[in-house]
Amino acid sequence: MKRLIRFVLRHVPRRYIQRVVHLCTPVLGLAYAGRGVECPVCGARYRRFMPYGYVNPRGNALCPRCLALERHRLMWLYLKNETAFFETPARLLHVAPERCFLKRFEKLPALDYVTADLESPLAKVKMDIQRIPFPDGEFDVIFCNHILEHVDDDRRAMREMYRVMRPGGWGIMLSPVNTERETTYEDPSITDPAERERHFGQKDHLRDYGRDYGRRLSEAGFDVEEIDYVRSLSPEAVKLYGLRSEIVYVVRKRSERAEYATDRPRS
Repeated sequence: MKRLIRFVLRHVPRRYIQRVVHLCTPVLGLAYAGRGVECPVCGARYRRFMPYGYVNPRGNALCPRCLALERHRLMWLYLKNETAFFETPARLLHVAPERCFLKRFEKLPALDYVTADLESPLAKVKMDIQRIPFPDGEFDVIFCNHILEHVDDDRRAMREMYRVMRPGGWGIMLSPVNTERETTYEDPSITDPAERERHFGQKDHLRDYGRDYGRRLSEAGFDVEEIDYVRSLSPEAVKLYGLRSEIVYVVRKRSERAEYATDRPRS
């Protein structure tokens, strides 16, 4: 299974995978029947999750039913347990929307949901994140996950997201971070896909983020909170939901208000 997934991810364009993968994985998931893990996004139970990864597919990663990966399951738990996202009226910009979230966010009655991406067939607005076609302060919430490592000028993209976020707004902006690096490694002279994979870990990555990723977001104007949310969960929950350690980067745009929409209402 790992070889099959690796071959598909490496040789089939992502826009084609996004169109059909949700039709294929539930069938493959029959081989994983069991009760060992549970996806908190869709509620499905399996013996374990499917493998996933471009170079060295990791086991217990992909939910066959909704396609949630470890980071998606972690983000869902954070939103559900630590924020008022599912109850609070908001205008959300979701960059490169993940299929596991798409239909579920569309069903939230209080959410004005805008999906955008340059290539994804799932997005309704075709958009270059470096030139966001919306006015200043347009969105209450912005989600942008595992996109900035693909962008030519990530700092410009960060500034654009800051611009279109309203004062007092917030967001989650995840990226793969190499915790062994103090500073981000990038070299625009490296253009060959094979060399990019060797240097940055994937052929369509333009940089390998280091521990300074949060500081780069701060330099765009955001207040940044780096949350190791897995540490707040029990070992039993981590195992049940198939999680792995990944920092949740919560960004906020300052306003005169003392509270943000992420905070749960106080009794």
